[in-house]
Order: sequence, then structure tokens, then C-alpha cells
Amino acid sequence: MDERSLLLLAGLLLGLLVAALAASVMAVRRLGQRQLELQSATEARLDKLNQRLAEYQQSHIRMGEELITLRSKLSQVENKQQRLEQQDMHTMPYNQASRLVGMGASLDDLMQSCGLTRSEAELMLKLHGSK
Repeated sequence: MDERSLLLLAGLLLGLLVAALAASVMAVRRLGQRQLELQSATEARLDKLNQRLAEYQQSHIRMGEELITLRSKLSQVENKQQRLEQQDMHTMPYNQASRLVGMGASLDDLMQSCGLTRSEAELMLKLHGSK
């Protein structure tokens, strides 16, 4: 082979090498670009998920606060109901005696029906008896 053929062959090989290098560089750039796009999409999705998580956390905090408020109100209602039940138990015989006196019950009827002592029954007759 002569010198000219060798130069031509070397030039051809060098051209192929440059073309392969250029193709590799372009492939790497495309791969890098695709990786940046995927990273950007992943970050956007992660941001959206973080936002949703924050919304869920706020929602749970609000529900917890409402639950605490409801428990407090329930406790107040239970206490009030208990006081009313205790109050009713103490005043029930007197309310019943008052109604019986209005219907014309006797001293003995009040003592037996309402469990009142003689003096309590006499007092109920004097307070609620016919005028």
C-alpha cells in the first residue's frame, strides 16, 4: 500500500472515529436531557405529594381539635345530666306529693306513696292544700 492509500485509510478511520464520538456525545446529551426531564417530573410529583400530605396533616389536626372539643362538650353534658338526675331524685317525692295533694290525697296517702315523714306530709298539705 502506498502512502496515499494509508492517508486515505487513516482519514477514513479518523472520520469514522469522529462520527462515532459525535454520535456518542449526542446520545449522552439526549440521555442527560431525558434524565433531567425525569428528575423534573419526579420533583413535581414529589412536591404535589408533599402538598397533599400537608393538607391531610392539617385535616387530621382539625379533626383532632374538633374531637377534643366534642369530648369536652360531652363531658359537660354528662355532668349536667348527672346533676339533674341527682336533683330529680331529691325533689321527686315532693313533686309527686304536690300533685297528689292537688288531687285530694290524705296525710297517710302522702306518707305511703311518696315515702315522706309525717311532718313532711303535713307541711305538703299546708303548702299545697286547698285554700
